[in-house]
Amino acid sequence: MTKLNELAPREGSTKNRMRVGRGPGSGKGKTAGRGVKGQKARTGVSIGGFEGGQMPLHMRMPKRGFNSLNRKDFAEVNLWRIEQAIAAGKLDAGQAIDAETLIKAGVIRRAKDGVKLLGKGKLTSKLNITVYSATASARAAVEGAGGAVTTTKPEASAEA
Repeated sequence: MTKLNELAPREGSTKNRMRVGRGPGSGKGKTAGRGVKGQKARTGVSIGGFEGGQMPLHMRMPKRGFNSLNRKDFAEVNLWRIEQAIAAGKLDAGQAIDAETLIKAGVIRRAKDGVKLLGKGKLTSKLNITVYSATASARAAVEGAGGAVTTTKPEASAEA
């Protein structure tokens, strides 16, 4: 086992920082690689997106969409993925299925703000599943196979 004082990065994985402005023999002396005079040779210059007075590219591009700060991020699960886990023996179709059992079975990594059931794929197993929300096609497929979908999503209030 190595000792703490013997730990070192792999050979060639790190490089020393170039020290500029340390004399002509260093190769980066005098102007320190900045050329001669001009705005960019001075300190404190900030002209990253400046295009000589022309409207910068990032301002010419159209703005699209809106991301709400209060949005919810869901773990999405398709029917085929649940059917695949049942066939592999990771999920028991006879037991109630919720976010916790889906995580234990390795169907999803984490529940995030809730699990959303999507209707892609065929479902042959009878399931009792509890999710935050489900699409109409997913609900129809589960109920068509003789199962039931319970949603935990709160109903939207009528007040606006």
